[in-house]
Amino acid sequence: MSDIKIPEAKLPQHLGTGRRKTAVARVRLATGTGKIVINGRSIEKYFPVESQRVVVAQPFTVTGTADKYDAQITVSGGGPNGQAVAVRHGISRALLTVDINLRPLLKSEGFLTRDSRMRERKKYGQPGARKRFQYSKR
Repeated sequence: MSDIKIPEAKLPQHLGTGRRKTAVARVRLATGTGKIVINGRSIEKYFPVESQRVVVAQPFTVTGTADKYDAQITVSGGGPNGQAVAVRHGISRALLTVDINLRPLLKSEGFLTRDSRMRERKKYGQPGARKRFQYSKR
């Protein structure tokens, strides 16, 4: 009776959604060894730049839970840096569902704040959002 395996879907999972610009990250945390899988690839394969991997792992390092949870992440939209910050936001929110006492640590680092800066739309009669066509007097 003790050798019954619990399917992975039945393990308690903690969910969090992170956003930045147009990037959206859905994070599932489960107890484990600290493995991070993003869109079916390892973090080293998905984020080849070291600084992006550091950004993704910041919530774990700040709270000291780096080797306690496995993260399965689905991220879409935006560019690599926006995706990395969206993943950080999602992991932070998921950690809150694990332990609400982590809130002061995460809040002081600014990981729970959704960065609301978005791209400004292009205006008609201009080449970009702010740039104007060159003025010609004659």
